[in-house]
Amino acid sequence: MNSEKREEIFRRLHAATAVPKGELEYGSPFELLVAVILSAQATDKSVNLATRELYKAANTPQTIHALGAAGLEPYIKRIGLYRTKAKNIIATCGLLLQRHDGAVPQTREALEQLPGVGRKTANVVLNIAFGQPTIAVDTHIFRISNRTGIAPGKDVVAVEEKLLKVVPDEYKLHAHHWLILHGRYICKARNPDCPSCLIADLCEFRGKTKTPASPAVIKAKKKPD
Repeated sequence: MNSEKREEIFRRLHAATAVPKGELEYGSPFELLVAVILSAQATDKSVNLATRELYKAANTPQTIHALGAAGLEPYIKRIGLYRTKAKNIIATCGLLLQRHDGAVPQTREALEQLPGVGRKTANVVLNIAFGQPTIAVDTHIFRISNRTGIAPGKDVVAVEEKLLKVVPDEYKLHAHHWLILHGRYICKARNPDCPSCLIADLCEFRGKTKTPASPAVIKAKKKPD
């Protein structure tokens, strides 16, 4: 895919939703960090249901650490791997208190030293909480990047590095959200909704479903900034 196509893809995504927002609910960088740790192999909906109750009782490293794993587990039992996640969150709270005075660090290196925090989680926190132009590659973004030809790569790190090179600078801050939401609701894994896709005529996927939307339809679907 050439640079002109990529530029137009992100221009259209921006025109449709100028400032995209993630679906996890949070009120602070720490609440976001906990929510993202919980979201691994879980839906945002299930995480939100759990954290709405948890954050009423405890929403700081100090108060969650005081719960202990046994006290945290009842709040997150609806989420897969909840016992492991409870242990990781309690350990993370301990390290935040010991090493960072209870604050969430703003570097990938420091974040990745926290239990339950990998590269993707660190990138999400850096991007959403601190406004850094990182791109967290999940299954949706990995699929879209390879399927469309925007940034093909054999693994998530390769795709991330490619996206950071090819996404125009003015779109990098929100690229993560545009792509993940597009993958979640339009460019789905088993049955992509190509007729409703804003970028179908630019996408290089050969297995498009039905007839891609015409430029006129695409233009009509655009939302004002």
